[in-house]
Amino acid sequence: MSHDFETTHDRRGTNSLKWQKYAGSDILPMWVADMDFQTSPAIVEALRRRVAHGIFGYAHATADETAAVVEAMQARYGWAILPEWIVWLPGLVCGLNVTAQAFAGPGDQVLCNTPIYPPFMTAATNSGRRSLAVPLALNSAARRWEIDFDAMERAVVAGNGSVKIFLLCNPHNPVARVFRREELLRLAEFCLRHKIVLCSDEIHCDLVLDPALPHIPAATLAPEIAARAITLMAPSKTYNIPGLCTSFAIISNPTLRATFQRAAAGIVAEVNALGYAACAAAYRDSEPWRQELLAYLRGNRDRVREFVAGELPGVTIEAPHEATYLAWLNVSALKLENPVAHFEKHGVGLSDGADFGSPRGAHVRLNFGCPRATLDEALRRMKAAL
Repeated sequence: MSHDFETTHDRRGTNSLKWQKYAGSDILPMWVADMDFQTSPAIVEALRRRVAHGIFGYAHATADETAAVVEAMQARYGWAILPEWIVWLPGLVCGLNVTAQAFAGPGDQVLCNTPIYPPFMTAATNSGRRSLAVPLALNSAARRWEIDFDAMERAVVAGNGSVKIFLLCNPHNPVARVFRREELLRLAEFCLRHKIVLCSDEIHCDLVLDPALPHIPAATLAPEIAARAITLMAPSKTYNIPGLCTSFAIISNPTLRATFQRAAAGIVAEVNALGYAACAAAYRDSEPWRQELLAYLRGNRDRVREFVAGELPGVTIEAPHEATYLAWLNVSALKLENPVAHFEKHGVGLSDGADFGSPRGAHVRLNFGCPRATLDEALRRMKAAL
């Protein structure tokens, strides 16, 4: 590899949320979706050039920065978008919250599939809407998590017209699924039939680890679904720049877009100049770095899978890991009242599956976006904990 993913960088004392959580303790933080790799050299250089200017006033995306996103959508997904479809955001979480406020009224329901990244559930309740969670189904024969369309149908019918939005996570966090075209088409038909706005969070779309699986933006399925779709994307997870707070929504329907922008007005902050510069450098100049990152993450994924199967009795990975650097581990056989606290006592900080809507004590999430030495030490400590 021409880029270094092996070096362990000391992040203590750098205002790192991930590492500050356990400051002063010998606990390896493997929780929040923040990698321990330095970002692409092209991004670092773009930031150096921007910092050298020395003035950091309010910023808007330049035509060149917007073009970098447009070009990336075409090159990676064959998706021809127009610059005016892009609504810049300081983060994907605020995009979920703006969607809930824009397209559901007080008391209306916002549907999602659990287990799910927690803000999918709180986006509704933050503004007086109701979150409606329908669990994913684990298909044991196919060994994959699937959308339970029968349960979704029952939930919407029972809602009697109150379900206004479906929040999709694809690739899925935390179960690491890449949804196939036939699944997305069935979901699109479901949303169209029930007049539901489809908000698709695709922040992990450039982290598909299985080369045979294409990421398919939901809005590319058909013009009629594009007219009811909001796509949320960002370079933050892939290029490890979440602290630069740069994301965007792609909304082709001008009426939908105007409604979204009205809901955001006066509340959602502007993206900063450094974030725009980093975003353009990510999409336009960092593809070699991304490909090497994917290769390294595949190795880490395989290491986790093999270690869990051979060295962690009572822990399982229930389905193939197709995307993201976040492993979803079933620990229910351990019968621990609080698995996160148990592993913290043995020096590993994980995410609690209960926060994602999983039964308490059933799952934990492990972030393997780190040097192999860090991962191996975390796995060693988990083995000792058992």
